[in-house]
Amino acid sequence: MSYHTVMGRGKIEVKRIENHTSRQVTFSKRRTGLLKKTHELSVLCDAQIGLIVFSSKGKLFEYTTHPLSMSQIIDRYLKTTGSRIPDYNNREHLHSELTRIKKETSNLQLSLQRYKGDDLSSAQLDELNQLEQQLEYSIQKVRARKFQLWQQQVDNLQRKEKLLERENEEMHNWLMSKRQVEINQQEAAAMTELKLVGQEHQLFEQFPFYGSEEQPNSVLQLAANLPDLQLHSYQYHRLQPTHPNLHQESTSAQYHIYGN
Repeated sequence: MSYHTVMGRGKIEVKRIENHTSRQVTFSKRRTGLLKKTHELSVLCDAQIGLIVFSSKGKLFEYTTHPLSMSQIIDRYLKTTGSRIPDYNNREHLHSELTRIKKETSNLQLSLQRYKGDDLSSAQLDELNQLEQQLEYSIQKVRARKFQLWQQQVDNLQRKEKLLERENEEMHNWLMSKRQVEINQQEAAAMTELKLVGQEHQLFEQFPFYGSEEQPNSVLQLAANLPDLQLHSYQYHRLQPTHPNLHQESTSAQYHIYGN
């Protein structure tokens, strides 16, 4: 995108005209002006000019300084710049190029056959030595590439092994931690049970049972025998007379109840 200055109008932006009709009209006007300016430059300044213009549809418009032709202008340009366009109309040149290409193709096919070991009957000793050296060099490159790929596989396996070892170690630590928690819970439960057993023994010592040669083995047996103990105690205290003169009678009554 560029700008140019128009007298009295300031800068006008130069860009592609989007409207197709307006673009064709502008091309026709400016092409005519360009050819006119080119002719004036050639006549006024005695300049040799070659102008080539292609429209958006590919139509050719050209101008050359009289009496030169466009090919003469182009030849002079190529000589001046050191460029050269091959003469494809020269049959000898084309035949020579075709012969060279065929020979190169034949040599490549022969080399390929020899590398594969298909046709060695026409090979001379020097050619065989050269082929052997080339094959040894190729084998070295193949082995180097194979070693590189093997090394990459070994590295990948080692990385996977380390990853599995780390995961295994983490799993082992987790299992050991879980096992330790279970052991701690079992120890706590055992201590609680021992405390309960100690409390039972204390209860047995504080509350002996009547009419039983062996003490019960649990608190439930103690609780089952407690009502009988309370009943005997209640009956004994209820039969005690409150007046001192009735102690003897109360005693005889007691013997009457518990005697036999």
